[in-house]
Amino acid sequence: MKSFDLIVIGAGSGLDVAVGAAEQGLKTAIIEEGPLGGTCLNRGCIPSKMIIYSAEVADLIQQAGKFGLAASLTKVDFKQVTERASKTVDADARSIEQSLRQGKNPVLFKGRAKFIGPRMVQVNGETLQGRKILLAAGARPSIPPIEGLDKVPYLTSKEALRLTRLPKSMIILGGGYIAAELGYFYAALGCKTTIIQRGPLLIPREDRDISKLFTSLWKKKYTVLLNASATKVEGNKDSITVQVTANNSVRKVTAEKLLVVTGIRPNSDTLNLEKTGVKTNKNGFVVVNKYLETSAKNIWALGDLAGVYLFKHSANLEAEYVLNNILDRKKPVDYYPMPHAIFTNPQIAGVGLTEQEVIRQKKKYVVGKYYYQHTGMGAAMEEKDGFVKLIVDKRSKEILGCHLLGPEASILSHEVVVAMKANRRKALEILRSAVHVHPALSEVVHRAALSVPL
Repeated sequence: MKSFDLIVIGAGSGLDVAVGAAEQGLKTAIIEEGPLGGTCLNRGCIPSKMIIYSAEVADLIQQAGKFGLAASLTKVDFKQVTERASKTVDADARSIEQSLRQGKNPVLFKGRAKFIGPRMVQVNGETLQGRKILLAAGARPSIPPIEGLDKVPYLTSKEALRLTRLPKSMIILGGGYIAAELGYFYAALGCKTTIIQRGPLLIPREDRDISKLFTSLWKKKYTVLLNASATKVEGNKDSITVQVTANNSVRKVTAEKLLVVTGIRPNSDTLNLEKTGVKTNKNGFVVVNKYLETSAKNIWALGDLAGVYLFKHSANLEAEYVLNNILDRKKPVDYYPMPHAIFTNPQIAGVGLTEQEVIRQKKKYVVGKYYYQHTGMGAAMEEKDGFVKLIVDKRSKEILGCHLLGPEASILSHEVVVAMKANRRKALEILRSAVHVHPALSEVVHRAALSVPL
């Protein structure tokens, strides 16, 4: 049996903790079953954004006419699009592994970890004892119990990033952010796309104004079935048929490929956590406190496994705090303010509370809203739909939330994030008083702030 000061299970953001602990002199082990770098690098944000950028370029070409330019998309080398991403992330994962193997600390163990005692882990038949443990094993796609689904070839987000031939048609089960991003990618490059969403809106966790407009825009471009449930699936490698129940009627939808993106499932069930005393909630996420400590002494958890936020940037933030807490520099995680973005068309971004959350919390609030088209750059871009929405506490003037839909929303949101972080109470004043370049696109944020009724 080998003993370590720290054992880290999962080499996504957990890798940052393992390396940081080793640099501070802790004898550290890191266990990873798959390629190094975790979900984000290998099957998430990095490869998805690389292929989505190709979709954005295709969109620009197809919109050239409204700017007086004659251009058309004559060919899509789909294999080059996806292999550009796959080769990049695979090379990065190999580079991380090679770097770890060249050093003596942390020590890499490739394989699946299972607990056989409170802080005793078995991997590939070898037993490791850890004085402290970090659980960073992430999550995987959640597959719904639909009749026949287990008998047909279907894609998850992992496989959808690595296809080398563009399908002629695709059915997407799910209407969240992964469905929106991958649906946009495939549709923009010429795949006939049908989205089946159980609820009345796409991206339903966003601010209601965002999700309503986004749903309306997508219904104009793609086949979107709302309030619909997939009840049966049948087919083969060439064709998949999904039986859909919606509005008390049943119909069948057929496509070449089926993509299932109905949520994620934490990997807690693979770890044999009952041996540790670590508690999970009803959805399988590891329960943590504000220090990211679990219910078991000297065991922490972060990232998708803990499920506080399901973003790579939140996991990276948690890694910083976990490292300090492991090193006995105890400090609660400060998530404020936590932004996010959806890289689709139109692009979405947000930070803070949605209007529906503010209403549920019975806060008194005011809203400032401004449309891209009423700014110089928005008009130049022919942007008809995009807007920025600020939700502000009526009494304290604190920005409770900001939600954006339109070009570069992910970038524009950071002006608000920085202002909120700089001064929680005066963020709105900062946005209103800062001089903005005219006619930069960021004027839409400035004018949204100025439009808040004080």
